[in-house]
Amino acid sequence: MATNLTTIAAPQGPSTTLLYNDWYPALRSELLQGTKLTTVMLMDIPLVLGRRADGRIFAMRDSCPHRGIPLSCGWFDGKGLTCKYHGWVFEPVSGQCLEIPSLTSKDTLDPARIYGTAFPCEERDGYAWVYVPEPGSGRVRDTASLPPVPEAPKFGPRFRSEHLTADLPCNVDHGIIGLMDPAHGPFVHQAWWWRKQASIHEKEKYFEPIEQGFRMASHTPSANSAPYKLLGVYGEPITTTIDFVLPNRRYESIRAGDKWFSSLTTVTPTVSNACRIDVYAAWNVFHNIPFVTSIARFFGKRFVEQDQVTMIQQAEGLKYNPTLMLIDDADRPAKWYFALKQARLEAAATGQPMRHPMPGPVTLRWRS
Repeated sequence: MATNLTTIAAPQGPSTTLLYNDWYPALRSELLQGTKLTTVMLMDIPLVLGRRADGRIFAMRDSCPHRGIPLSCGWFDGKGLTCKYHGWVFEPVSGQCLEIPSLTSKDTLDPARIYGTAFPCEERDGYAWVYVPEPGSGRVRDTASLPPVPEAPKFGPRFRSEHLTADLPCNVDHGIIGLMDPAHGPFVHQAWWWRKQASIHEKEKYFEPIEQGFRMASHTPSANSAPYKLLGVYGEPITTTIDFVLPNRRYESIRAGDKWFSSLTTVTPTVSNACRIDVYAAWNVFHNIPFVTSIARFFGKRFVEQDQVTMIQQAEGLKYNPTLMLIDDADRPAKWYFALKQARLEAAATGQPMRHPMPGPVTLRWRS
């Protein structure tokens, strides 16, 4: 099948170009309690996060703008974050300096004109989402103009949810193309409760462009996937839709009448050549089954660990910068990802609207 994307190469080195001006999940927001400060690396940026006394969460660069000591070494009283070195106090949501103890009545410096680096930070689906602007672009002043904070779709007010996370020793590009890879399932996720190599068969899926990504259109899920079969107990037709959206998000929605399961999976760059996968799932199925959340957590954890182990093993081979290849049609989503990413980078550089690389709807075929 002819395609104009066959020249797009897979990442081969330890670095990758990051996509800024977007939201990324930093950590589980349940870790932000009381006056405790929590540190995390996000896109090679050291962050300190916490929760104000009014419940609002915040994220600041973990560096005092005065002498660079980590702000996480200081104190937080629920309102102000105090630097350990010289006692400068910052309002953590805005980053505005509230106090410089060393100033005297003769000084003319107004502390309110000084800002530590604060990032827009919002809570969704139990995660602290941080908006990371382009380096050097300055403080984000107009938060109302930011894109919506991502969240998993829900189709009713009553549901259960669970989350999983795992660190991956690879750059974010490798993590993302692994996330959208349709052919690894029978090999990486071999298990009686998922699928086996013997179940491999040919599949045909319809894809269409969407804003900042692409969609595997609503379809009947694969018959060789055990979790989908479980929904058959409701006697309703089962459909699933999968979206990939830049910079790092995979949305999946499964419907069976009024029963549903949805998930949002992200692959987030933490430091150079490392990233983290986070899965948030919500569902309203099997409400009457005891311990259903614990069961889902057990099998979901096993599933994510299988991906994690594979990525650890792949990282060993990637240390030596081998020549890589992407094929049609199973690797076409990976090619679309690289083309979308390049289109977004070009749009940011030129100020022109982003040109979607997909010419229109496409039917792909592969065996898995």
